[in-house]
Amino acid sequence: MASHAFMVFFCLILNVITLFPCLTDAASCHSNGRNSPPYNPSGTQAILTLNDFGPGGDGGGPSECDEKYHPLPQRVVALSTGWYSNGGRCGKTIRITARNGRSAVAKVVDECDSTQGCDKEHANQSPCKTNIVDASKTVWNDLGLNTDDGEVPAGSCKSNGLHSPEYKSSGTHAILTFNDFSSGGDGGGPSECDGKFHPLPQRVVALSTGWFHNGALCGRMIRIKARNGRSTVAKVVDECDSVHGCDKSHGNQRTCKTNVVDASKTVWKDLGLNINDGEVPVTWTIL
Repeated sequence: MASHAFMVFFCLILNVITLFPCLTDAASCHSNGRNSPPYNPSGTQAILTLNDFGPGGDGGGPSECDEKYHPLPQRVVALSTGWYSNGGRCGKTIRITARNGRSAVAKVVDECDSTQGCDKEHANQSPCKTNIVDASKTVWNDLGLNTDDGEVPAGSCKSNGLHSPEYKSSGTHAILTFNDFSSGGDGGGPSECDGKFHPLPQRVVALSTGWFHNGALCGRMIRIKARNGRSTVAKVVDECDSVHGCDKSHGNQRTCKTNVVDASKTVWKDLGLNINDGEVPVTWTIL
């Protein structure tokens, strides 16, 4: 009799132990909400996580944007529900900056669902936090980060200073970056020079704070020349702030470097450059 009672007690304990992980998992499956932190064109603070977008990977099914898998070495990311914006950022190229100063460019191909999870569709994973950039291993490698860390803060908010390199009429060396100056684009609000948006196919640029010179170059035309020998002309319409960033007025984006010509997609196309390269050395002169 005592032996039978012991066996019943043992079985009850075993069932509780078996059930406990399930209860714990259920507790971690609550929604984190739809609203991500505000997007900041000068650098939005986020948490970088790791995902395998290839078939059979921990990303589950194919990516939501294009219904395809994205095996290595593709540079791709999924964004938390709010930033994903119902697919509004599908196919967009984003720049990710780590605290070590290194940066990488990746394509948005999927949503990191912050409202639902723990089912087959979500590969039985918990809902994402609302501030996640879920990136492929290649992106982590580009940033010089260890995937074993699991989660890493992304974004840099330090001031890079007011002073840009000296302007030279024979050609000033700069880094060409990509920006969307249209309404709803990653450039944030309207351009500082004229208070307007500049949709494609306009050829427009923003200059680092020193070169922008308190708006002195507003409306000026500059010639940009790439190392492949091709050149194009664009209009200065905005500042790429190298002093302030990571606040509402800068769309929560990081501060610019001091030697940046931030250009629209048409400028990149004129130069025969691939925006997925993120940063390309160029020279520029005032016309």
